[in-house]
Parts: sequence; structure tokens; C-alpha cells
Amino acid sequence: MTKGTKTQVSVLLVDDHAVVREGYRRLLERHGDIAVIGEAGDAATAHSLFCSRDPQIVVMDITLPGTSGIEAMRRMLIYNPAARVLIFSMHEDTIFAKRALQAGAFGYVTKASAPTVLVEAIHAVAAGKKYLSPEIAQKLALRDVVADEAAADGLTTREFEVLRLLAQGQSIEQIAESMSLNAKTVANYQTAIKRKLGADTAIQLLKKAAQLGLDQPR
Repeated sequence: MTKGTKTQVSVLLVDDHAVVREGYRRLLERHGDIAVIGEAGDAATAHSLFCSRDPQIVVMDITLPGTSGIEAMRRMLIYNPAARVLIFSMHEDTIFAKRALQAGAFGYVTKASAPTVLVEAIHAVAAGKKYLSPEIAQKLALRDVVADEAAADGLTTREFEVLRLLAQGQSIEQIAESMSLNAKTVANYQTAIKRKLGADTAIQLLKKAAQLGLDQPR
């Protein structure tokens, strides 16, 4: 699509709050070269719209009902390895940014950023460039590599998602349902996570998750 001489960047906006989506849609569409072609409040709807509407960029929150934005992105990349996903989240901890990038995100912007940062990020990703909001880039450059965070780097995307959901208080059965896995598989992931993080008990594992900031809902 075009408007004047500008080619529009098509965007799928994924956030579980309709009011938030409305605000960001209005922000983005004030720029004539960005068009929001779909909105979703959960991972399943996001994946369906991604497959049917083929947006150039998916702007997606991490915290969604059930499956997280990182897991949703993983599924999108399976469907289309060329997918460009920009994570847009309240999480300002470097561990979330690192996991998103490792899972295939083109960029990571925090919701604390100025509105112009999101627009700049979309333009950068549309041009095929990686993008980090300034505060995240600074934290990644200057952060101290503590033992727990270094160990967490060894978790797979699935293991990280299981740990995040455990930290949110979900049971193995609830996690299995939201991730479309069986309970035994989730239990095996939990065992592997304990080993990698050096946690002997479920309580120790939750403490380590809290130290990593994974117990924060947003």
C-alpha cells in the first residue's frame, strides 16, 4: 500500500489490553508510512492473523494470556523463518531482552521509552536492522554478569518459558495446557532447569527465578 510517495509498513499489534492497543495504534497511524493491519490480545489470535495477513512486522508484548510473546514468536518463526518480531514490553530486565533476541526477535523496546522510540524501532526493523531501546542497550552493555543470570543463558527457549510460568505461580498442569505439552514433558523441563540453575528444590528454583525478575507479571 502507498500513501503519497511513501510505502507503508504493515504491522500486527499484539497486546492483551485493548485500551493499550488502541493507544499505540493511534500513535503509529499518525505516521503515514505505518499501517496497523491487525490486532490481537493473545498468542493464538496473533498467530492466526500472522498467517492470514502476512504483516511485515509484529509488535508484540511478552506477557500474554497463556502462551507468552516469546513462545508465540517461536511459533511464528517456525511458520515463516523470515518473520520480523519487535518485542514491546514493560520488562526492563536484561534477561528478557536477551531471551527475546536469542529466540529470534529483531528488536526489543520497553514501554517506558518515548513514543518516538517505537516508531524509530519499526522503521529500523522494516529496513532489516536490529533495534534495542537506549536503556536496554545500555544495560546490556554495562550489566554485571551474575552467576544466576549467566546460568540462565544456558536455558533453552522452552525451558525459559517454563521457568517464567512457574515463577508466575502456574502449576505443571497449567503450564502443560498453555504450552500444548503433556505434564510429564513439563516436569522434565523443570528437572533440567533445576540442574542448570543449581537448584535442589522447587523453593530454591522459585527464589532463583525471583532473583532474575521472572516473578514480576509485567
